[in-house]
Amino acid sequence: MTVFSRLLPSLASAYGLQSIFALVFVPQQNEKYYDLCGALGFLSTTFVSLYYPSLKAKFIDGIPGPLPAFSSFAPRQLLLSAALGIWTARLGSFLALRAVKAGGDSRFDEIKTQPAKFTGAWLAQATWVSLVGLPVYLCNTLQPAYLHPSLTPRDYASIALFASSFLFEVIADRQKSAWRRAKDRKEHDERFITSGLWSISRHPNYVGEVGIWTGIWALSTISLQTAAFSRSTVALAAL
Repeated sequence: MTVFSRLLPSLASAYGLQSIFALVFVPQQNEKYYDLCGALGFLSTTFVSLYYPSLKAKFIDGIPGPLPAFSSFAPRQLLLSAALGIWTARLGSFLALRAVKAGGDSRFDEIKTQPAKFTGAWLAQATWVSLVGLPVYLCNTLQPAYLHPSLTPRDYASIALFASSFLFEVIADRQKSAWRRAKDRKEHDERFITSGLWSISRHPNYVGEVGIWTGIWALSTISLQTAAFSRSTVALAAL
């Protein structure tokens, strides 16, 4: 089975869900929930990448039986899916709450009144969901669990990189939010934040983001280097 064939159900679910959101929110010219819908896209696509074989057997092939338990998946699949879920829940809720509190998202002020362009933004989000989550979706397509090699020190180092980068990003975002609230209260008139992690990096939240996805990609690589995948798959997952 080719890499594209493995990914097709997951990619179809990503584009299908964002298309449904576009059908709902484009006529309303409503962009408040754009980031929340992106988070739902990551979660649903991860679910499909894990459970598609079982869903197909149950609902298409008519084979009765419950969906497999989490314990039936390989540890690497569970760790990757959990990492993506934690990142998605945290960042998606952070961005969604910010948009709701602000009464909208200024990124879409010019295009939300233009249906074609606004629809394109929703489809672009589907592309983002598809590309960013590739290491996780690819690893999840390798089933059954025994096809995955056991966890190695490299995997544990990848987990440590993800966890430390996640914490770095959370702290940076909270420091920026506190700085903005203080500025709104007229407690300072600084043009840029220069305290905390922002004193050592111009964009510490982006540094954390790079570390998060480097860790996720590195955690997936041992499974993606098995005979089930082509040699280029590891590079594809790095997109």
